[in-house]
Amino acid sequence: MSVNRIKEIPGFSIDQVAAAAGNNPEILRLENLDTDLIPPQSALEATRNAVGEDDFNSYLPFTGNDILRELVAQKISRETKKNYQARQTIITCGGTEGMFDALLATTDIGDEVVLTDPTYAGMINRVRLAGGKPVLVPFELDASSAWRLDLHRLAEAITPKTRVLFIMNPSMPSGAVLNEEEWKVICDLCFKHNLWLIYNAAMERIVYDGKPVIHPASFPGMEDRTIIVGSLSKEYCMIGWRVGWVAGPQEIMNHIGRVHIYNVVTPTGITQAGAIEALKTSDEYVRENVAVWESRRNVVNQQLSDYPIISAAGGWSQLLDTGKMGL
Repeated sequence: MSVNRIKEIPGFSIDQVAAAAGNNPEILRLENLDTDLIPPQSALEATRNAVGEDDFNSYLPFTGNDILRELVAQKISRETKKNYQARQTIITCGGTEGMFDALLATTDIGDEVVLTDPTYAGMINRVRLAGGKPVLVPFELDASSAWRLDLHRLAEAITPKTRVLFIMNPSMPSGAVLNEEEWKVICDLCFKHNLWLIYNAAMERIVYDGKPVIHPASFPGMEDRTIIVGSLSKEYCMIGWRVGWVAGPQEIMNHIGRVHIYNVVTPTGITQAGAIEALKTSDEYVRENVAVWESRRNVVNQQLSDYPIISAAGGWSQLLDTGKMGL
């Protein structure tokens, strides 16, 4: 007998696809968002050196290494042109823990959370785990076959029960990247309806074709309504380290910190050592990786030119229009 919060949550099928493929060398593996690009060398060395050190084998501090929190605050300050302090950050076991902590601190059972369609299943189902109701607003293809958010339906989706807009940019799996107009409407709706914006920033700098990186907290007043969930997994290729963070206004961060402590107690020690060094690396490291991923996207598009491919504007994934294929 299952409880209501998991009735609509399906099993995770990626592991089943991987098991079916096995080790067959004739199968091109596309089921998982891994990358073969390596983390910063300094992060690898720091992680190895941290093994066995008491400072990186402790429950304390519960909210993360002080140096790492300061580096996260500096990173977000640069990106938003706002003044973030270390006390406004919490280090989490990956961005996924951070998303769940933020939802638990901002919603009650039955509250509505607006997301894009498509979006990452892990976002939708964490809303359900928190007892909330996901409300989906579609991306549509414009004349240039680029994903654009349906802003009219976004406004219509908000009801008195809405508490949060939960947005990932670039979006996974579509590869959609929001433009300035779309972000402005999102911000205006947050003010008009007194909503939180939970911003999944895991891939925010992985954008292609010279598109600008637009941070929602950089809009006037949005630093008071935006909860930023970041991660090392994508931009720094540190998937297995499971280091992420949440940052936002001090009052809500106090609540998120309480959720974090009773959810996982403390982030992983030795991987925080690597995270510190990763965030000290030059931005050129990320730019070089983005150039590689963009070139690979171009190859995929060329190889699949006979199929109805929808080119990603950013991120690690993109979609085929299988409806046009009769599927």
